Amino acid sequence: MDLNTTLTLLIAALLGLISGYFLRMLVSAARRESIELKIRKQLLQARENAEQIITTAENKADTLLEQARQDAREKEENLQKSEDRLIKREELLDNRQRDLDANEAKLDQRLAEADGLREKARQTLDAREHELERVATLSAEEARDQLFETIEHQYEEDLVVRMQKLEQHGAEKLELKARDILTSAIHRMANSVSSDVMTTTVSIPSDEVKGKVIGKEGRNIRSFERITGVELIVDDTPGTITISSFDPVRRQVARVALENLILDGRIQPTRIEEMVTSAKDKVNTIIKEKGEQAVYEVGVYNLDPRIISILGRLYFRTSYGQNVLQHSIEMSHIAGILAEELGANVAVAKAGALLHDIGKAVDHEVSGTHVEIGRRILQKFGADEEIIKAMQAHHGEYPFESVESIIVQAADAISGARPGARRDTVENYLKRLTELEAIASAVEGVERSYALQAGREIRVFVTPEQVNDVEARQMAREIALQIENELKYPGEIKVNVIRESRSIEFAR
Repeated sequence: MDLNTTLTLLIAALLGLISGYFLRMLVSAARRESIELKIRKQLLQARENAEQIITTAENKADTLLEQARQDAREKEENLQKSEDRLIKREELLDNRQRDLDANEAKLDQRLAEADGLREKARQTLDAREHELERVATLSAEEARDQLFETIEHQYEEDLVVRMQKLEQHGAEKLELKARDILTSAIHRMANSVSSDVMTTTVSIPSDEVKGKVIGKEGRNIRSFERITGVELIVDDTPGTITISSFDPVRRQVARVALENLILDGRIQPTRIEEMVTSAKDKVNTIIKEKGEQAVYEVGVYNLDPRIISILGRLYFRTSYGQNVLQHSIEMSHIAGILAEELGANVAVAKAGALLHDIGKAVDHEVSGTHVEIGRRILQKFGADEEIIKAMQAHHGEYPFESVESIIVQAADAISGARPGARRDTVENYLKRLTELEAIASAVEGVERSYALQAGREIRVFVTPEQVNDVEARQMAREIALQIENELKYPGEIKVNVIRESRSIEFAR
């Protein structure tokens, strides 16, 4: 390549660079002018917006200022009106005060005049009294005494007759009211109560079961009677076995155990012991349920669960042939009726009546009267003191400390004395059987004792480690002599002392 060509190319390149530079400068200047124009427009628009905002704010401020001025004027007018009213009221009060002052002055004047007249009247009366005493030669006290004495002599008989009539009329009204209340309570609660009997019948599916119950040589029936303390009567009556015992709890346990044994089919001494233990647990459940049903029925709440459980044991207790729990429920209803009529505490009266015989549930286990035992039970488990006062006086052992205690005693009399409620012969019979067992159980070495066959036999189980065979014979004689000396009974009573020992080992 020659020199001219090279120079030409260099010049062309230089010219290109110079033209590009100027072109870029022109483009940059045009873009800068466009940006400045846009900024000027935005500034102009911002000024316009600011002016518009300032104008709007000034208008709004003028409006608010005018509104505030108007509110201030209205408040000022209201204050002026209130001030005018207060001024008028003050003027009115001033006028009334002036009137009151004037009236007070007039009253003071009249009181002074009245005092003067009263003094004049007193002086006149004193003068007349002195004149009368001078004429009658009697003082005022002597004249008054003579006047009263004369009136008493003249109207003494009339006063006595009138007082007698008033007293008689009041007594008649009170008696009629009391009779109405008691009659209402009896009519509303005079439910028929069936007395518990001494036997329970258990149905059996076939006569073959009787043979299983009796067992080989009577082994099963003897074991059952020994464990439960009842008498099983297996006779020719088809389809039934009779359980006889004066203790309803024993009868219930025996019935449940016998029914379970019949269903199970395996009747043997070991199985009998298991079934009797299970039956006792079931009876305890029944006792708890009966207690809860009783408190729910009469509406007595907030009692300790242990009190309710002890109360349920009365379901299996009788008094003169009357079920004690039903008697207590009936008493609670009657006490509630009487308390409501007399305006007493219904809740306390109901609770006191329901728990009045709770001591009978454990009186064969704890010494003391059933009232004293019941008081200790309620105190131990935190019963209300008013309830204890209401229940403790129903037999007169404690004084009547509240109206509710009198109501509980009246309810007890109503429930127990109404026709058909109780049978004395049943209670005497049960008492004799209980005394039989008590005499035998009091002898040292006796494990337990049961009265059977309507009291014609007493079975005494002794501890073999403490009593040998010779001592068992002597014990039977001593118990028989003690029964002869302490009890009255028809016929004869068989004393059967049983000494039984067992030896148990386990093969492992």
